[in-house]
Amino acid sequence: MRILVIEDDLALSESLVEILESQNYQVDQAYDGETAWHRIHTHDYDLLLLDLNLPGLDGISLCQRLRSSQKSCPVLMLTARDTSQDKVRGLDVGADAYMVKPFSWDELNAQIRALLRRNQRENSENLIWGLLSLNPLTYEVRYRHSDIRLTPKEFAILKLLIQHGRRVLSRQFILETIWECHQWPGEEGVKSHLKVLRAKLVKAGAPKDLIQTVHGIGYRLKQP
Repeated sequence: MRILVIEDDLALSESLVEILESQNYQVDQAYDGETAWHRIHTHDYDLLLLDLNLPGLDGISLCQRLRSSQKSCPVLMLTARDTSQDKVRGLDVGADAYMVKPFSWDELNAQIRALLRRNQRENSENLIWGLLSLNPLTYEVRYRHSDIRLTPKEFAILKLLIQHGRRVLSRQFILETIWECHQWPGEEGVKSHLKVLRAKLVKAGAPKDLIQTVHGIGYRLKQP
């Protein structure tokens, strides 16, 4: 699951990222509305955590723009304003839920799980490739009867490969899809992640060439 945290309070944003990543969510950040709008059009997000008071394009305006563009990604609005009028306004422009700062982490996590479950019709279906199955909602990966524990980046790479099947994915494509540009580990970093991912798959009983290297081009899955 990929979540975009849109919060201009740097300390709070970093805390949110730390909490979410500890639960195996893939997390991106934006500190203003325009940057968030650009990232929403660059990546597919399963949930937005949206601060109401943002510099430039504020949370209300961003949510209005989001819904006007027919994007249905769930929005959890975060704000310091605790009035019925503000809550109604946020929900009226398309937010799915509303939390007032300061909030408990347990309550936040419960809200996130509830919104993701509400949106799970598409996301909860297992992705299947031969004897390999991957559940995007629960982060469960299994080969035949063996469970495989993956890091968030390994999970994201495997999910990307399954979604594209026999299409060859370049290292550059994998980088641009999974990492934010300021976090890029470089193509050698992608190679290292794939090496570990392959080893975990083989340990679970998968063939060594389940992830095939097409030399000079990229990677794809072996035909099941």
